Order: sequence, then structure tokens, then C-alpha cells
Amino acid sequence: MLLYYWQVTYFTDSSKIILGVFFGLLIALMIYIAFRIIEMSYVMRYKRPFYIHFPVWMRSLSNNQRAILHNQFAFYSKLLPRQQRYFEHRVAAFMKDKRFVGRESLLVTDEMKVLISATAVMLTFGFRDFYIGLIDRIFIYPNIFYSVGNGSFHKGEFNPKLRTLVLSWKHFRRGFEIETDKVNLGIHEFAHAIHLNSIKERDVSSTIFSDSFQELTDLLTKEEELRKELVSSNYFRDYAYTNQFEFLAVLIESFIEKPKEFKEQFPQVYSKTKQMLNFNFAGY
Repeated sequence: MLLYYWQVTYFTDSSKIILGVFFGLLIALMIYIAFRIIEMSYVMRYKRPFYIHFPVWMRSLSNNQRAILHNQFAFYSKLLPRQQRYFEHRVAAFMKDKRFVGRESLLVTDEMKVLISATAVMLTFGFRDFYIGLIDRIFIYPNIFYSVGNGSFHKGEFNPKLRTLVLSWKHFRRGFEIETDKVNLGIHEFAHAIHLNSIKERDVSSTIFSDSFQELTDLLTKEEELRKELVSSNYFRDYAYTNQFEFLAVLIESFIEKPKEFKEQFPQVYSKTKQMLNFNFAGY
């Protein structure tokens, strides 16, 4: 009798626990779905995520790594103190997530990892998901390298099949030494990766990016005069008109390096690029 009572009580209590867990999960799912619906409504109206930064815990850089940002990455100095802390967290997280590989006996240094990661974080600082999931490895060559895939020499390339970004360190550095020529290897190659990643992923930031680029494409298709003005102005180098991928990469280079001039000459195109990246900080 005692055993029967214990069994009945045990199974009754177990059933209550199972039901409690089930209803708890059901409520959590309903809250998540409701949030997604609310956020998508917000995104449709304002063209930006409901929130961007919400880390459970913040990663930190070493003193040396932080000094590299302070001394060598101008964008970082334009941010507010709180934004700088988020930026540091993202750089540290990005470095942790990616594998950096030196080629041709190149020794990978903290300077390389910090500056390359900071470039990726800068371009995705308006994104909620900043990891660029299509990149697993970053190969760094000392100079121009031979690309087996294309059968030619390159300064940089992105291979989505191998999930690999490849950079010439010499030319990466040169892109930041001259900050207003609208030519920056790191920005250009990461722009390719972000573009392709936005096509593959369906997170809120990728959706905004790809939808905004489609809006820009539709605008240029519809506005013939604007399209002709872009081409005849020579504001973007000829390489931009190779295909839509190169156009977008060159567009982002110009947006980052010469935002004021870009905005004055082509305000509609600037506005769509800003919307694409959700760049509402650092004076942009």
C-alpha cells in the first residue's frame, strides 16, 4: 500500500513537472514569436533592427590590443565611450571566432588580427549579428599572392566555398594609410563577404542589408538620369561597374572613407548605403 501511494505520488509529481516544463516552453515560444512579429513591423517601418547590442557578457582586449585600436584605427576614436566598449567586445569576439593563418612564412601578429577584425566589426557595427558566418579563416600574405582559383595574382579575395578571406598585408595597410582615396582592400573584401552572407542568412541585419541593396538597385534601374550621372561623374572608379558585387564593394569603400562628399554628390545613394549598414553613429 505504501509502495502504491509512493508510485502514484511520484508519477503525479512527475506529470506536474512535465506539464510545467511544457507550458513554460510554450509560453517562451509564444513570447519569441510575438517579439519577432513586433520587430519585423518595426524593421518594415524604420529599416533598422529593434536593438543591436545586447551581450550577456563582454569580452575584453589586452592593453596592447586596445592600444592598437586607439593609435591605428581612426573609426574607433570617433565613437562614444560606451560604443567603444561594444566595439572592443566585438573585436575580441571576432578574433576568437576566426582562424588567422600567415602564408609564405608570415608571422601573424596582434596588430594584424586587431586591425583586420576591427575592419569587419566597423562594417557590421550596425548589425546585431557581426560574425559574418561565411568566414571561418583569414589567410594573410605579406604581398600580392597567386590565386589558383583565378589563375592570376591578387591583392585580396573572398572564397565563399572555402569560407576563406585572403588579404595581402601590404595592401591592407596601404588602404588605411591613405584614408580618403576611396580605395581600401580590407573594406572591399569584407564588403563582398557581408554581401554574400546577407544572401545566405535570414537574420534581421542580413535581411535589412539585402533588401536595402535591392531598393538601391531598383532606384538606379528606375532613375536613368541618376544612373547616368553616377557613371559620368567618375566619382566611383571604373571597377565598380564590373558587376553588382564590385559596385556594392566600391560603394561601401566610398561611404566609409568619404562620407561627406558622397552625401553631397549622391544623397539618395548615400541614404540607401547608410540604411544597408545601419550606420547611425560616428558622424555618418
